[in-house]
Amino acid sequence: MKLVITSSGKTLDDAVDPRFGRAAFFIVVDTETGASEAHANTQSLNAAQGAGIQAAETVSHLGASVVLTGHCGPKAFRALTAAGIQVMVGAGGSGQDALKQFQNGDLKPAEKPDVEGHWA
Repeated sequence: MKLVITSSGKTLDDAVDPRFGRAAFFIVVDTETGASEAHANTQSLNAAQGAGIQAAETVSHLGASVVLTGHCGPKAFRALTAAGIQVMVGAGGSGQDALKQFQNGDLKPAEKPDVEGHWA
C-alpha cells in the first residue's frame, strides 16, 4: 500500500507538517517495501486559494490510499474521500513517528475535517 505523510522536509526524519493543503512536501511511503520518496507541494503551498483541493489531486495522482497529516480542512477532506483516499489526522513528530503511529493503530480514519477552511 502507498501512503502519504505531510512533511516539512524531504525525509522521514523531518517533522510532520500539520497542514495538509499547504504542507511543504508529501512523502510517499510504500508500506510493503519501506521505500519512500518526497514530492514538493509547491503549487498548493503558494496558491491563493484552493490549496487543499490541489493537494488532494496531487496525492491522488501519487497513488496513495491513505494520508497521514496533522489536520485536514473541509474541501481537501471531501476531495480526498471522493477519490477513495483515507484521511488520518493527528499525526505528529517526525515522518518516522507518524509511520509508527499508523502501524501501531494509534491513528484512526477521520470521519470529518478537523479544522475550518483556510486554517493557517
